Amino acid sequence: MKHFEKISKVLLTSGLALAVLTGCGPSINVEPGSGSGTQGGGTSGGSTGDLSYAEGTVLRMATGYNSKQTGISYDPDIAGNGVTLAANGVTYNTGDLKPTWQAVEQILGVKFEDKYQGNGSSDEFNYWKERMSDIDMVSGTAALLTANGEAGSLVNIADYLDSMPNFKAYLDANPIVRLSITGNTSTGAIYFSPYFDGVNDIERMPLMRVDWVQKLLDGEGDFAADASKNIKAPVYEPYMPTSGKVEVDVVNLEGTAAEKVTKDYDTAGNIVANMNAAGEIDGVTAVNMLRKYIDEAYGGYYGTDRSNLFIGQNAAWDADELVALLRCVVANPQTLNGTDSIQGMFSREENNNSRRVDLIRFAGHLFGVRGLESRQDYLYVGSDGALHDARQEEDTYKAVERLNAMLKEGLISESFASQGDENSQKYMEQDLGFMSYDYNQTQTIFNNNPDVLQEGEKYMAVMIPVARWYDGSNADGVYMHFTESWRSVKTDGWGISVAGVGSDENKLHAALALIDFAYSDRGQVLMSYGPDEFIKTKADGSYETFDFNGKQMPVIADATKEDLWKYTNGNYTNFARQYLGSTLSFVKNQAFEYQCTTEAGQEGAGHLSKAIALGVIKHPELAVASNSWYTSVPTVLPTTSVENDKISGYTELTEKFSAQKGGDNLLVNLIVSGYTDASMTDAASAADTVKNAWNGAAYLGIKEDAWKRDVEFYNSNK
Repeated sequence: MKHFEKISKVLLTSGLALAVLTGCGPSINVEPGSGSGTQGGGTSGGSTGDLSYAEGTVLRMATGYNSKQTGISYDPDIAGNGVTLAANGVTYNTGDLKPTWQAVEQILGVKFEDKYQGNGSSDEFNYWKERMSDIDMVSGTAALLTANGEAGSLVNIADYLDSMPNFKAYLDANPIVRLSITGNTSTGAIYFSPYFDGVNDIERMPLMRVDWVQKLLDGEGDFAADASKNIKAPVYEPYMPTSGKVEVDVVNLEGTAAEKVTKDYDTAGNIVANMNAAGEIDGVTAVNMLRKYIDEAYGGYYGTDRSNLFIGQNAAWDADELVALLRCVVANPQTLNGTDSIQGMFSREENNNSRRVDLIRFAGHLFGVRGLESRQDYLYVGSDGALHDARQEEDTYKAVERLNAMLKEGLISESFASQGDENSQKYMEQDLGFMSYDYNQTQTIFNNNPDVLQEGEKYMAVMIPVARWYDGSNADGVYMHFTESWRSVKTDGWGISVAGVGSDENKLHAALALIDFAYSDRGQVLMSYGPDEFIKTKADGSYETFDFNGKQMPVIADATKEDLWKYTNGNYTNFARQYLGSTLSFVKNQAFEYQCTTEAGQEGAGHLSKAIALGVIKHPELAVASNSWYTSVPTVLPTTSVENDKISGYTELTEKFSAQKGGDNLLVNLIVSGYTDASMTDAASAADTVKNAWNGAAYLGIKEDAWKRDVEFYNSNK
């Protein structure tokens, strides 16, 4: 029989969950089982359309996240002979649906049949491409799903948006999301539901051993040490001014308001220039030069807590000051860790290209270069409203040259220079590494490992650096904190198979209802936290909540935390995907992850969060911004099949700028070795080679045309 719940009115009045991290749209209603999804069957309702379906409708799901362990049901590697979760006391066996998906079955009144092969998105879709009648929903990359949607293999979800009030409201509130998933700007077609690994929030951030910074910089009088090393002959030259004054916005030390500080180069000089002119100096001399510079350049603003220049809520450090600090760190290993060697800047896995490129991303932040941490390739929207490609711009190569200079000075780790070795993943574990640019939650777990960091030692996120950014508001640029690492649509999603659902309206409606439910209040909580048993509740049954970026979000149950550490050593994402079955697609809310972050991790993230809230850290927007330079480039642009065929022939742009694990990246290679190709001898010739010899100009022309179509589509539908 048909099982109905007329929820259209409920869904539209229950406080839709829109952009939960930064206050875009109404607050999430976090009451358990709040009016936020289809209950026990389909939806129906007047003006919102009719998504009714038979109770027990079966959906065959070829969906998951990149491995057998992260599908909707338990794999033998996770379940073994049975895995018991403390929060609900249930023992799960191989083949059982994970708790999240059992809950979705009950809420929606459907049955899931797991057909997932355990592949990455591209391989999973290609496995099913010729057997689409055997499945109803499938994982894939946005590009594959869009291309095959245009070919008629996937349902155009846009045709049903009026019957999907939650999903529609989410897209209306986040225009760049809508543009990122629009596969055809003539028809407005959407062929997949997007995935957000967090949304509208900072993603990667610099992390430092803050206790080392404090040891070097804080206190009265001069720094002294029993032993230190000479800094290497300087290669890096100043990026910031060597004279004049620069005023920048910071958050006050208390974190309550923004204020301005001045970098006074007339009084203090530029610290890199000072060190470079000093000749051969040891680590003790370098530290005292940096201390004196901080006192003079900032007019005593930091007092004897000079480390706050780098690690405080009121931090204002820039690339030159970081280079000076790195020189001090690597020249004082005996003081800092009692060894003969400290690695300055490192990447998490230096035999893994997908981690090595993090230094390229960080270079953009250090030297004010857009496009190095883009949501799509190396593209960004300029203040002129046009698309730009960082690979074709001289500033990119000048930034890489600066990193090469840092590497020559020994300020970047030895294993990065050697292209990775057996020690490349052990710098933190062996107390040998100072800083990286990475994800906060997964990396600050080291603080809870006494075999890595002891009492008084701390590894945490620090403020985004100050750099000179040309956002179009000033011809001379603006010195400010800006991050391009801003969460938006990922490149994966789930589509509905036309051949699979066929003429079965039950299947079609159930699949659409699943997508819509995932964007409802209850759906967003469930898809991030798992079922209610994994959330802490009050005596009256309501959720315990806490303030997360201005929203009240649920607190995870104590038993959930116990299992998190028991099964995945504190790694929230692994626990959620492998054991709960949440965060496989749709919206992953960062409120759960934040609670699983160590105290040190929360402290650093809190500094950044306050700076973002107070407008001190600027970032791209998931909207068409009034100053287009702040518009986040869509994760996917609506290129046609003919255009995609042309782009696929531009092999150098794909093969020589890879961000894949086993790939090769020209910019990373330039950090290590400098210019070795006869066609590339400096920044100008490198940019020209990419633009002309490697079809960069043709590629950008295609993408620019697609962006123009996106803008026209946006303007005609806003």
